[in-house]
Amino acid sequence: MDKKLRVGILGATGMVGQRFVTLMEHHPWFTVTAIAASPRSAGKTYEEAVGGRWKMETPMPDYIKNMPVLDINQIEEVCEKVDFVFCALNMGKAEIREIEEKYAKAETPVVSNNSAHRWTDDVPMVIPEINADHFDVIEAQRRRLGTKRGFIAVKPNCSIQSYTPVLNAWKEFEPYEAVVTTYQAISGAGKTFKDWPEMNGNIIPYISGEEEKSEQEPLKIWGHIEDGTIVKAKEPKITCQCIRVPILNGHTAAVFVKFRKNPTKEQLIEKINSYRALPQELNLPSAPKQFIKYLEDDDRPQVALDVNFENGMGITVGRIREDSIYDWKFVGLSHNTLRGAAGGAVLCAETLVAKHYIEAK
Repeated sequence: MDKKLRVGILGATGMVGQRFVTLMEHHPWFTVTAIAASPRSAGKTYEEAVGGRWKMETPMPDYIKNMPVLDINQIEEVCEKVDFVFCALNMGKAEIREIEEKYAKAETPVVSNNSAHRWTDDVPMVIPEINADHFDVIEAQRRRLGTKRGFIAVKPNCSIQSYTPVLNAWKEFEPYEAVVTTYQAISGAGKTFKDWPEMNGNIIPYISGEEEKSEQEPLKIWGHIEDGTIVKAKEPKITCQCIRVPILNGHTAAVFVKFRKNPTKEQLIEKINSYRALPQELNLPSAPKQFIKYLEDDDRPQVALDVNFENGMGITVGRIREDSIYDWKFVGLSHNTLRGAAGGAVLCAETLVAKHYIEAK
């Protein structure tokens, strides 16, 4: 790429916004030219606005410290400075839907980490290694919005990343039913142990709205485009429980699967390890070289050892074994704020650039 695309980050002061800030520091295609947050942060430098709430493991990058924070409602001013925006706002869904649509109508593509538009029929919700073809619905969305270059695209919930790619790798064996339990890190709630000391040594068996997302969002990802909308798939049917556990980063899933065809363990492992898709073929900057990896040791994957596989953008899988009620079972692990949140959105943006949906203004 001859010239870097100019990027804005909406909701830059929150945990996911901070992750976007770190991912943009050395990005070969993108450079941050605008940051925006709530009116109470507007007018401050980024360092002043974040204050003592920096939650990343690495220090705040120097490039962002003195950048002025704009009001997210100053849409025209933000859009003048950028070619597209990432959205990581922490607001009510109705407010987010409204503001994302305003940016899109101002001819600025929005790549969102938020859930507000995940079930809008003509908004693609994409894991680039699975359903990058869903970005083609953008043309229908632009007709609805009356835009030439503006649109909204979203990434799915972090909870599904540990098992949806695995089931997709096995689609030729026709998985039709799955029971999933996720064990989810506290950073998925935007928290650290400093913010949430009561999570030390604790488990909470409830995460609001998470189980419905975990059951339904994979079906949209596996759906198809019909008459300018995305129609969700009917299978595999998924039932899920989501549990908050005392881990900072890393969502683990324990999964039981039924298949219409009868794969062997060797076939299941081969399909995982050989899985490649468009991001790998295009060698996109954030794409893992190996998307999914099977670990042979009985005690893997482990958060402490495996959560940063492929810079946090890969999925690790272990313990594939036959089950006495279902056909097979396995354990999957993904990094929830990298593959599951900001990193997944960055990979979506890179794919959109490769497919010419995002271009310089």
